[in-house]
Amino acid sequence: MHRDLVAQGHQDMRPAHGFALQAVGRQGASASEIGRRLGVSKQAAGKTVDKLEGLGYVERVEDPADGRRKLVRLTARGVDVLARSAEGFDRLRAEWVEALGAERVRALEADLRRMAPASAFRLDAEGWFAG
Repeated sequence: MHRDLVAQGHQDMRPAHGFALQAVGRQGASASEIGRRLGVSKQAAGKTVDKLEGLGYVERVEDPADGRRKLVRLTARGVDVLARSAEGFDRLRAEWVEALGAERVRALEADLRRMAPASAFRLDAEGWFAG
């Protein structure tokens, strides 16, 4: 999938960047909230945001609800890479269904969901786009 993203103009994208972009979410988030969603410190989240901002995937803007803090928002480039990633995951899942069968893939996904805490922030592309 990352080879496909490179071919589609996202040569600097790394797996960790995708998780961070999803943690930003559709409405944006503060660096603290991104850190909580990813399970990392505010400082680690800030470093990742700095990198993503430098690559043009996010921007920092004033938070309309609180002018004292900054909100990290996706740029059009950030939304584009998430959409392309979701399409790539759909293609990979289709390959898994072809190889393993739809029932087995559904069971595998259910098993993985069962292992994740119910309170965890969803960092899957389908969950991000579907809400």
